[in-house]
Amino acid sequence: MGNPGGSCPGQEPEPRYGWFLDRIVIVSPVLQVVRGWDGLTRVGDVPVQTPPFPTASWGRRILALLVDWLACTLVVIGVVGLDAYTEPGSTASFAVLGLYVAETTLLTWLAGGSFGKLATRLRVVWAGGGTRPMNPLRLLLRQVLVVLVVPPLVWRPDGRGLHDLAAGTCTITLDTYRGLGVGRA
Repeated sequence: MGNPGGSCPGQEPEPRYGWFLDRIVIVSPVLQVVRGWDGLTRVGDVPVQTPPFPTASWGRRILALLVDWLACTLVVIGVVGLDAYTEPGSTASFAVLGLYVAETTLLTWLAGGSFGKLATRLRVVWAGGGTRPMNPLRLLLRQVLVVLVVPPLVWRPDGRGLHDLAAGTCTITLDTYRGLGVGRA
């Protein structure tokens, strides 16, 4: 193993994957630059906290998202009917999107994870591992960023995407959650 933080005399440093993220800039919908983002490690003068525990794999997170999306789609089809859902020009897909944001925000706030996350044995916690209740507005911001697709595709080496950084959260497995002594959910 090399020295990831630097180099020893006569030794090349390990390559840094994701170097293109060193100067990422976030642009709001009204095209105002959010100042202070530096390599996904600082927001202004506040360093972004790296969680003191391992985060869940992206495979399980994607599976959880697919379970959530399927469940929301089935609920919308149950309400509007299959014919109305598949009709060209139907707005039912927007209903699925809205229901997804509402379901994932509400269940993450109340139960520590969406239906899909709970089914795949994942939990959303504060990045610092604290046990204080989650802020529903931060969770709503997190889920809105998830449906924008780009934030989950840009992530830090600790496994947290921009949506997690914005909300101060991370996704962990149920075993890690229980290891934190948070509860037996």
